[in-house]
Amino acid sequence: MKEREYTSSKRGLVLASIMLAMFLAAIEATIVSTAMPSIVADLGGFSLYSWVFSAYLLTNASTVLIFGRLADIFGRKPVFLFGIALFMIGSAVCALSASMSLLIFARFIQGVGAGALMPIASTIVGDMYTKEERAKIQGYLSSVWGISAVTGPVLGGFFVDVLSWPYVFWMNLPLGIFAMIGIIFFFHEDLSKEKQKLDVFGSLWVMVAVSTVMVILVEGGVAISWSSLSMLSLIGLALVSVLAFIIQERRAAAPMMPFHIWSYPSIRYANLTSLTTGMILIGVSSYLPAFVQGVMGQSATAAGFTLTTMSIGWPISSTLAGRLVLKIGFRLTSLAGAASLIAGGVIFTLLSPDKGPVFAAAGSLFIGIGMGLSSTSFIVSIQNTVDWRTRGIATATLMFMRTIGSALGAALLGGILNSKIQSLLVKNELEGQFSVDSTNLLLTEEGRKELGGKALAILKQGLTSGLHLVYLGILMLAIISFIFILLLPKKEET
Repeated sequence: MKEREYTSSKRGLVLASIMLAMFLAAIEATIVSTAMPSIVADLGGFSLYSWVFSAYLLTNASTVLIFGRLADIFGRKPVFLFGIALFMIGSAVCALSASMSLLIFARFIQGVGAGALMPIASTIVGDMYTKEERAKIQGYLSSVWGISAVTGPVLGGFFVDVLSWPYVFWMNLPLGIFAMIGIIFFFHEDLSKEKQKLDVFGSLWVMVAVSTVMVILVEGGVAISWSSLSMLSLIGLALVSVLAFIIQERRAAAPMMPFHIWSYPSIRYANLTSLTTGMILIGVSSYLPAFVQGVMGQSATAAGFTLTTMSIGWPISSTLAGRLVLKIGFRLTSLAGAASLIAGGVIFTLLSPDKGPVFAAAGSLFIGIGMGLSSTSFIVSIQNTVDWRTRGIATATLMFMRTIGSALGAALLGGILNSKIQSLLVKNELEGQFSVDSTNLLLTEEGRKELGGKALAILKQGLTSGLHLVYLGILMLAIISFIFILLLPKKEET
């Protein structure tokens, strides 16, 4: 299959369509977060709250590799259009949901669609643009994440306050239609006639492995006890499916994930860094608001401001990374990103109740800059390393590793925080009266008054010391990321 020439106008229209489709998948997390209190009030089922997010993440992570490989076999266009269509179907079912169970089912469908959108969008750009152009254009694509993070809460709040929560999902339909029109009419591929094979068993094993691991991380210690037979069975299934996937890929004539791509240092260390930065990202976005509200006693608006700076730093540095890659190379650009991550980690370890939200926002800004510089550099480096036939799966693998990193980070850092709070409750003989969930009361003025003197002091101390351990973990992950990037080759591989 050969790469096709495009006119500047058509490439621009295709790029706009791709960015629109990416925006749909990227904004889904933040816009739904804002609408969730209204959704739960309407549909009920608060115990299923977390699964509205986990369902989307689970199917996204478990299908991203499959769609990356399908795009290499059958072409980018049909797989990308299928992803948009499936995402729109899921959105429509979400909007029409009359129960939390149906909403979660619809989020599963949305997640599958998003699994096709994210990696193939970056892959199409890798196909259309030259090595010299990719850096700048991939910077534009990376900025979509930052833009969606800023606009998501605003749009979600608008739909909930002015209209109603289903419009959060109805919004996706006209945007999806515009994206499909652009791809259908302006993006063309020259497909080869040679027969291609699909690694069906490899696809099934990776879906089982990732789905099982995600359930373990989401429900472990919460709905399913770590020492229960159910948990042990899940862990056993995860290990067996991972082993079966490895065996299958080694013997398959056309493996879904060619392990040889990991032999390239630029791909191997970019993927490992993507895993650690995914953990950093979830650590900041999940726990910084808790520190600002629960420890500093600030408002939800102030907490939102501290995350907004990350959302601003990411798209700006992504665009800048496109220029830096051409001038100083992807390795030095990535190192600059890792240095920024370390700076952000250091600031977070110095956080204290009297520092204020501006200090916290500064750390968030450095994390955003680091993510923008490194993620753009990695995509450009990987796409310049492999050819057309493996570009789809190579790009998908990078995003898969970040998603898995986020899931691992949520479980690891959350476990550290909960263990610290629990140990203080036990030490001060408050375990029977209060639990880790009582920490929620620290997040509002009314809740803090309800707690009273001793409980307030102990829970605040537990949250402060627990989050300090979380931020030490983030700093360590940033240092590990820096070490991985140092191992990247100094010259581009071909």
